[in-house]
Amino acid sequence: MTQHIHFISDLHLTQDRPENTQRFLAYLESLSSDVSALYILGDLFDVWVGDDDPTPPNEAVKTHLAKVTSKGVKVYFLAGNRDFLVGKKFFADTQVVSLEDEYIIDLFGTSTLLMHGDLLCSDDVEYQKFRDLTHTPEWQQSILSKPLQERLAMAQHYRQESHLNKANKSMEIMDVNTSTVVNYVKKHQVKRLIHGHTHRPDIHSHIAEGEEIERFVLAEWDHSGSVLDWSEDGYQLIELS
Repeated sequence: MTQHIHFISDLHLTQDRPENTQRFLAYLESLSSDVSALYILGDLFDVWVGDDDPTPPNEAVKTHLAKVTSKGVKVYFLAGNRDFLVGKKFFADTQVVSLEDEYIIDLFGTSTLLMHGDLLCSDDVEYQKFRDLTHTPEWQQSILSKPLQERLAMAQHYRQESHLNKANKSMEIMDVNTSTVVNYVKKHQVKRLIHGHTHRPDIHSHIAEGEEIERFVLAEWDHSGSVLDWSEDGYQLIELS
């Protein structure tokens, strides 16, 4: 049986978009036995304020992920800029494996770097400073110690600010910086990079130390779902209506 590995990102699951949740749950239920691993590269949730938040669709997603992992599918999660507070209880309940921000796999013989993608957008200096702050243990501990309703209100405030900030920034600033991409590729000595975040699905080619490097940008799940399917025969894009 041919082994398949799936990559997805930027589903932004929220109770405001129930059709997206249903699409994801149906996708999980449809996974065939030849899919050995699923890599979720960030922003599975539009917001995550702590593992104690029962706001839909959190519990339904956890239940379905637990069913998938119980069947032997390895599910990996690399946090995005919206759900970096996903914590130990989530991983214990689902048996999903937490990955670091920069994670390398051997993808059918090719060393491949997995990232969410926000670290690649180095031209957005304001965001990078905010990211540095929010990823400190002190900041996270301070936030998670607050009452749930206060955290939810803060998340709503941050979301509104984020939308306003995006409206005042050029698309170039919010996209990846090519030099930063090459630096990460050289740092990890890989031949391929897969990431999401920018919502600009495409396949790019870069030159690092005289070698051609592939960069796959995963699509946002908006009006449809998108899965990058990889096997020993190569890759294909699966669109979920």
